[in-house]
Amino acid sequence: MSRAETTGAPATEAARPTALRPLWTLGLLRSELVTTLRRWRTLVLLAVLAAVPVLIGIAVRVETGDGGPSDGGGGGGPAFIAQVTNNGLFLVFTALAATLPFFLPMAVGVIAGDAVAGEAGAGTLRYLLVAPAGRTRLLLTKYATVLAFCLLATLVVAVSALAAGALLFPLGEVTTISGTRIGFGEGLLRALLIALAVAASLIGVAALGLFVSTLTNSGIAAMATTVGLLITVQILDQIPQLHAVQPYLFSHYWLSFADLLRDPVLWDDLRRNLGLQAVYAAVFGTAAWARFTTKDITA
Repeated sequence: MSRAETTGAPATEAARPTALRPLWTLGLLRSELVTTLRRWRTLVLLAVLAAVPVLIGIAVRVETGDGGPSDGGGGGGPAFIAQVTNNGLFLVFTALAATLPFFLPMAVGVIAGDAVAGEAGAGTLRYLLVAPAGRTRLLLTKYATVLAFCLLATLVVAVSALAAGALLFPLGEVTTISGTRIGFGEGLLRALLIALAVAASLIGVAALGLFVSTLTNSGIAAMATTVGLLITVQILDQIPQLHAVQPYLFSHYWLSFADLLRDPVLWDDLRRNLGLQAVYAAVFGTAAWARFTTKDITA
């Protein structure tokens, strides 16, 4: 719900019939989504995410101006970039692999960190609670909004990469990591599945950011803390001596989405990733609920 829209919420709405509550909840969610997507910060984040695949495509095009293959160097994760010149659809996989370790989770961390703390910092949180939303429903709406942003941000990267790939490189059959060939239509379907898997990989970061957001009244502090934790976890996941705990870090299985481009698809690490994200969502979602439903709201 927008901060401006809440200031005049009548207290008598608490007496509305129960049957109307679901519709009211959908209205609250729609209001939160519209407010979040209209903020300049959100638009800038989406613009940056859309620009990353374009820059990668242009760099590959310039490097391989004679039509020769790219050497695939300079990037982490699956070596999709070596296939971009042969098939522009691989720019989707390359862009998602390039943005998932930092750009996408950083954007989600900013939105999640600001979800509650931003309202408190602006002095509008208590007005939101005057409306008959209730703290639990309001927190769930905030989390649903952050999850919607996870999906939107991932699709922005994928669609931008597909458009840039189609303009700069040829499209056609896809050679899987296993060496088999699949049709362009099936390749496009797998690209969609990969985008959904990447979006699902951000569920844990979203819950962590929302929990941090309930701990402070400063949106900037919450965003900085969430992004700082994200960077710390990424560093810990690269230290060999910590291999025993790395499978429990929320970022450990992020690049498992590449298994969707094998033939047949390998599901083990994908299931582990989804299970791990569900655990993080449950733990930090519960912690956020416990904190938010018991804290004193003074702003």
